[in-house]
Order: sequence, then C-alpha cells, then structure tokens
Amino acid sequence: MTPRLMMRTSATAMVLAMGASALQASDVAEYLDFFEPLPAIAPIPANNSLTPEKIELGKMLFFEPRISGSGVISCATCHNPALGWSDRIPTAVGHDGQVGNRNTPTVLNSGFLGSQFWDGREPDLEGQALGPIEAEIEMNMDLEAAIRRLKEFDIYHEHFAAAFPGEEDPIRAENIAFAIASFERTLNTPNSPFDRYLRGDEGAMTGQQVEGMKLFVDAGCVACHNGPALTDSNFHRFELPGSTDEGRFIVTGDEMDRFAFRTPTLRNVAVTYPYFNNGSVENLQDAVQLMGQQMLGQDFTTDELDSLVAFMHALTGEMPALEIPALP
Repeated sequence: MTPRLMMRTSATAMVLAMGASALQASDVAEYLDFFEPLPAIAPIPANNSLTPEKIELGKMLFFEPRISGSGVISCATCHNPALGWSDRIPTAVGHDGQVGNRNTPTVLNSGFLGSQFWDGREPDLEGQALGPIEAEIEMNMDLEAAIRRLKEFDIYHEHFAAAFPGEEDPIRAENIAFAIASFERTLNTPNSPFDRYLRGDEGAMTGQQVEGMKLFVDAGCVACHNGPALTDSNFHRFELPGSTDEGRFIVTGDEMDRFAFRTPTLRNVAVTYPYFNNGSVENLQDAVQLMGQQMLGQDFTTDELDSLVAFMHALTGEMPALEIPALP
C-alpha cells in the first residue's frame, strides 16, 4: 500500500469513529461549496407552463399503452415507478420483444438535465417525449395513429381541452409532448439524506457517508458529477468491454464524440441499477471502481469504495407520491 493510501485509510477509520457531527465542526464545511440541494421543481420552459391539468393529462399518457403499436407498452413499461422509474434490466425490451442496445435511464429528476437520452439527441423533455412512441424497437406507433386512437375516447377530449384551453383541436402531437414532459418534470426526489445534510442537518448522513462525500471531491468525481442533479450534462468518452455503441458520434458525426455519452445523474443511483449505457455492471461498487479506473486513472481501496458507495446511498431521495391513473 502506498503512503498516500495508508494515510487515507487511517483518515477513513478516524472519520468513522468521529461521526458526522464532529466532522461538520472540523474540515467538512469547505466541501459543501461543491454541492447544492435539489430544488423542489425543475426549470419550466417558457413555452410549456406547468399546470395541474397538463400534469394530470401527462400522467394518463405516460401510463397509456394504447399509444403503442401492440397496445400493451407504455412509457411506464420501461420507466416503472416500482423500479426507480427505470426497468432494472441491462437494455430495454420493447415492441414484439425486441431488445435495444442501451440501458433505460431513470426519468427521476430528468427535468434538471441539459439534454435527454444517452447521446443527447434531444435538448429537453418535450423533445424526448415523442421519440419512444414512434421508435420501431420501443412503442412502434405512428403519431397520427396514436392521435386517432386517443380521439376515440371522450375523456381524452375532456382532458386535452382542459390542459390546452382555447385550442380548436388540442389532441395533437405537440400537446402530447407538452403534457408528458409536464408530468415528467414533477418526478423529482428532494429531501435525500444528502440534501438534508447540505441544509444543515448534521445527523442526516453517517460519518462514512461524509467521508465518501469528501473523497468524491478529492478524487475528482465532482468535476463531472455536479449541480443539483449531480451531472454536468456533458459528454465524455467511456468505452465498455464488448460494446460497439459509438454514443454521441451517431448524432453529431464529430470524431471527438465517438464513444462519448452523457454523464448520468447520480441522484438515486443506488436504486437505478444496472449501470452505464449498456447496463453491463450490476453492482454499484464495481461501477464506482470502473469509473475510477477509466475516468480518474486510479484504483480505489476497499475502504474508499465503501465510503463512496455509502455516500451514493445518501443520494436516494423521497420518491414522488403517485396514484396510478384509471385509464378509459
């Protein structure tokens, strides 16, 4: 073991013995400037005001399987509320049992992201909302056909009219996107132990979690995992064994973007496994070690890994309160 690692291991043992309150009184305060609590609501775009009527309609559409070609797949199929609003399988399974080549990102806190999808091909939730409906490998439904299907139900006429008052024919593609995006923008997870700690509750995190937060800064993880969602929403080259996915290069054609993927949020990372763009790593400890090796050029010790993983468990917030809608 190198002298640096011996010192860090000793420090870890001391921190665990001290506890979070004593740490706050010593040298923890300087680390808090690197972070900010998660706001209660994500930024709202000027062209899509957030209203209760849009949110309710968006919730119905999110769970509506009849806007898929098979009539059995909805947004919630891959973004399951019981599974961290993801699907917990390596890569998504869609229409006719087809298996995609990318892991399903959680929709939690997605309104805080600077772009959507692993390759950032859409700038916002409004742009993202319609893609899975039309994708042959996902929901496989032509938008015009989806609109015709929704128009078969009086309740959708009522809800679209309430969400988009004054429009002569509100059941249209743009409004479907606006409604789904509005609902997704409410799926936030504030008040995690980490958020409470940032707001001054010194007992919200354990001593090990506080040590993990410090190491997160010292090791350089915070360079990419920052901001309220703990992601810079930028794209970084990251190659996984056996993966041929060229990432953002497919979108831009820029050689600098080959094998580059958007930095994933670390919010709720303990419950949104498996990890990385192809879902090839099941265990959070292994994922952290791989990130250290590829992005930071270092191997974490067992104690360091334990502290980092403990910190990431402190990033699990309160799940959105949700009543599954009764569909027509």
